[in-house]
Amino acid sequence: MSALNLPNLLTLGRIAGIPVLMAVLIAGFPRHDEVAGVLFLILSLTDTLDGQLARRRREVSELGKFLDPLADKLLILAVLLGLVQAAVISVWIVIIIFSRELLITILRSVSAAQGHVIAATPFGKTKTVTQTAAVTLLILERPYPVLTIPATLVLAVAVGFTIVSGLDYLWRFRHVFTRAAVAVPAASPAGGAPGAESPVHPLARRLGERLTEARLTLALAESCTGGLIAAHVTDQPGSSAYFLGGIVSYSDASKREMLAVPADLLKGKGAVSSEVAKAMAEGARRRLGSDLGAAVTGIAGPEADGTEKPVGLTYVAVAGSGGTKVTEFNFQGDRWENRRQAALEALKLILDEVEEA
Repeated sequence: MSALNLPNLLTLGRIAGIPVLMAVLIAGFPRHDEVAGVLFLILSLTDTLDGQLARRRREVSELGKFLDPLADKLLILAVLLGLVQAAVISVWIVIIIFSRELLITILRSVSAAQGHVIAATPFGKTKTVTQTAAVTLLILERPYPVLTIPATLVLAVAVGFTIVSGLDYLWRFRHVFTRAAVAVPAASPAGGAPGAESPVHPLARRLGERLTEARLTLALAESCTGGLIAAHVTDQPGSSAYFLGGIVSYSDASKREMLAVPADLLKGKGAVSSEVAKAMAEGARRRLGSDLGAAVTGIAGPEADGTEKPVGLTYVAVAGSGGTKVTEFNFQGDRWENRRQAALEALKLILDEVEEA
């Protein structure tokens, strides 16, 4: 796959359009603010378009994963700096927004080094929408003073969501700073020779140790991951002491028959939902008689399977004696990458549950 595919070209176009937008913003020709506002909206809309195209055309790439968030941050921060220069807003607003973006970037980098992907959260998405709306109104405020009050109000909301989303990320992913990073072991140098040991993912090894120490047992229910979690767990020698088994319930019928997921729940909420993930985890725990039950259901791609839910939407549920926790993820990779990320995030969440017990 070429790195310079259509989605990546759109992202590069968004970056290339930033200096053009800044030139228009500070120019003095008639209606330059209106032109700048329209150009900013067009560049912002390419953010949604390039992601959708990448998933539909199966052209998700490492270059795109790097460039897309970079382009978004550069676009917002560049315009905000231009507005500071024009004395439209105060510099402290830019400092807050820049500090939040820098903090989350560091958080994502540390998490990636530990083998985990931090997905976008609802607060984070709302932050982006409110920032875009605020910047658009601020650009148009100068030629249309009637927009001054709405622009100020929306800007206040955007700054509020910027702070709240930053705190939300820190709380949701606080384990990143409290858990030491571990490297994924390289493949066995024996190349599959007789007696060579299969590499065990550090998460699976640590999970096995913690389950053994706590004398807890585990059962799995997998849909989109198709047994990948169970494969990781059973790579660890001696895993039969704590792993009771797994159920790959790929179809709705298997979810009903093997995990007792209610038919009306599947019909009303859809197989990819927090409610179904919860029912699957509890069904696996009940069916196999384990202390812990975990389940994964999601849309791995490349298509959305006839639903309006986005590719990459995934729910991981972990059920224990204290209740069931469900976590939502929105992965941005191709089919294999989404399944791999879902499996690793599930291992991490199960491990969190064991360590918090």
